[in-house]
Amino acid sequence: MSNKHLIIIAAVILIFAAGFLLRLESAYVTGTPVEEKSFYLDQNNLPYMYELDSYYNYRLTRNYLEHGYLGDVKVDGQEWDMHSYYPPGVPLDYPPMIVYLAAFISAVVNLFIDMPLLVVVFWISAFIAPLAGIVAYFFTRRLSNGTGALAAGLLTALAPFYFIRTVPGWFDTDIFVISFPILVIWLFWEANHTPNQRNSLIFSILAGFSMFLFATAWNGWQYYFYLIIVFSILWLCGCLIKKRPLKKFLCIILTFVLVTFGLLAILTGYLNVIKLVYAPLEFIRISGAQGPWYPWPDVYTSVSELSSANVEGVVSGIGVPLFGGFFGLLWILRILLNKSLKERYLKSLDWFFYTLSILWILTGFLALLKGSRFIILLIPPLAICTGIMVGLCVEYLNILKFNMFSLITRKRVIYVLTVAVVFLVVTPSVVNISKTLNMPPGADDNQMDSLEWIKYNTPNSTIVVSGWSAGHLITYAADRPVLMDGRMGYVETLQSRSLDKGYPFGVKSPSPARDYWVNHAFATSNESLSIGIFRMLTSSGDMAFLTMDEYTKNTSLNVEILNGILGVDNKTALNIMIDRYNLTQNQAETILKYTHPDNPSHYVIWTYFDMLNKGFWIYNFGEWNFNNNTSAASLTYSFNDIHRDVDLITDKSGLIADLNSNNITYKGNVPYCLVEISEGSLKKTYLNQSNDFCVFLMLDKSKSLIISKKYENSLFIKLAVEREDIPYFKSLYENNDSDVWQGQQYS
Repeated sequence: MSNKHLIIIAAVILIFAAGFLLRLESAYVTGTPVEEKSFYLDQNNLPYMYELDSYYNYRLTRNYLEHGYLGDVKVDGQEWDMHSYYPPGVPLDYPPMIVYLAAFISAVVNLFIDMPLLVVVFWISAFIAPLAGIVAYFFTRRLSNGTGALAAGLLTALAPFYFIRTVPGWFDTDIFVISFPILVIWLFWEANHTPNQRNSLIFSILAGFSMFLFATAWNGWQYYFYLIIVFSILWLCGCLIKKRPLKKFLCIILTFVLVTFGLLAILTGYLNVIKLVYAPLEFIRISGAQGPWYPWPDVYTSVSELSSANVEGVVSGIGVPLFGGFFGLLWILRILLNKSLKERYLKSLDWFFYTLSILWILTGFLALLKGSRFIILLIPPLAICTGIMVGLCVEYLNILKFNMFSLITRKRVIYVLTVAVVFLVVTPSVVNISKTLNMPPGADDNQMDSLEWIKYNTPNSTIVVSGWSAGHLITYAADRPVLMDGRMGYVETLQSRSLDKGYPFGVKSPSPARDYWVNHAFATSNESLSIGIFRMLTSSGDMAFLTMDEYTKNTSLNVEILNGILGVDNKTALNIMIDRYNLTQNQAETILKYTHPDNPSHYVIWTYFDMLNKGFWIYNFGEWNFNNNTSAASLTYSFNDIHRDVDLITDKSGLIADLNSNNITYKGNVPYCLVEISEGSLKKTYLNQSNDFCVFLMLDKSKSLIISKKYENSLFIKLAVEREDIPYFKSLYENNDSDVWQGQQYS
């Protein structure tokens, strides 16, 4: 074996080892004190998943291994998920690659040792994620030298934003979001770069095949498909202007598109091809200024990774490549403009790659407008351009051997300088990722114990009511359906619902409308209204407000009517709809079937302490004003750690409390009321009638909550904070962190 091949093998091993070994630290819960670590470990002595979407992917994989398809059941030949958005459940529309990969790896591993599926999926990311760095290495090596390729590979595998989303315990589709795009772009470039027509055709076919695989791996694959289409149109226009031959490139792009479409149609169904073509038109139609779900509050605005990225987040998420990539682009441009420099330093690199790289980077920045999670789209092109920059640095260092150093020392000095350049570029990423590994797992023993209680002590038909963010955890641990989970309103399906018989209500359902009703039930202090909302949602799903919308054609009036009838008995509700709102007898009786069913579904409510971190959104969305499309809540909500020095308590929000003298202020003002909670006991003191906020001190949790006084007796406070039985809600199970509640069924 030649030295060249040995160097390549060594580089590949180094990239994989760095990406794999550094990721292992997440398996040891390093950000948690030693005495508390066992609290965050599951039955396999591994941390609970860091990202709760992992449990969704695990559940689909388990389904696939048990009965051969991802859904729970098949309805008219279509797979349905009966755990999510229930009732009625949803058609399963999800990229299956991660499930197929996990099932295959599990089958192979279990040929040799007996390993639970949960353990297999816990570790998958650590093995798959570094492969992105290896793909980046080989692509960059075609454009630059081995040193630049090594830098690009390491920067890709260790990019902070990508790294933290691909550690063990983060079993999600992020593991594919860098490797496949690089592979597609690489093969597409090779198809154009090779002078051999046969090889060009082969590379075009492989690029189309890779795009098809990407389509089965991530819902956002269309970004890259249309990136290539837009680039191809621009490139063809450029060729026409400069009167260059078009035949070869037309063959490349047509082959690429036909292979992609053909494989999608044959292996996933022709509907997916129609969706791809139809999606941009539908996207324009539903992307008005008001949004597709107007005037319902949009739950997606509460998801931090879907909010616009800030400069700090982009810099920390990408690291050195953010600056190195742009510097590399400038340096590459300088060389491309000089024929002799290009022949000397970048023989393989051409305007095709350079133009595609710029468009690739611009696409990434435009995607940031849709959320910070799309930082990941910027990593591949910037890391590759940084690698090319490093390669150029090394090439220029090699010039030194001709004029500065003696024959004895020059090779050693150049070698040391080369290593120093790579080290200088890669080290900041390593330092940055070490800070992010202090995150806690997404669940703990208390939460799991309470969910397992539900699993073994409630009927299989029981629906669990809770916040959407815990939905995937509930469906995994309790094995019960939920009203909403992490897929929320199934926004990924919006652009194609009109083509799918599984969505008879189009964009109206699934939708965030359901989230409004859940939040409203928690935000109100009217327990009978809360009972009515939960009864409606768990028995008939969205049918009540969808049907009411057909009658009134006015969402604001729709909500007003339902809020007026859900908290009263069916006879009173019937009279309200007919006498006050002029519905016909038939219309009112139809609505009553959904709001006051004769046989309501069985449900339980699950609350847990971490819900308080998201409590602001319960009131923000639950008190929505449908007339001006803003929150009606004039809201104070601050949840913080408290610092205690004997009887003096403070927190970072401006709370100062002396429990000995009962002297307490928040930002210099005495609260309307003070509620002290400790080890099951509750003490409430009213202090200042003129102020509009209350302070809750959870002394045994070392937490404080400052909230507007109008929500002092809201259902959320009663169940998640005070945790005591109230007239309409009784505790079925409780532990130190979580509670299971039974709502009173009306007679």
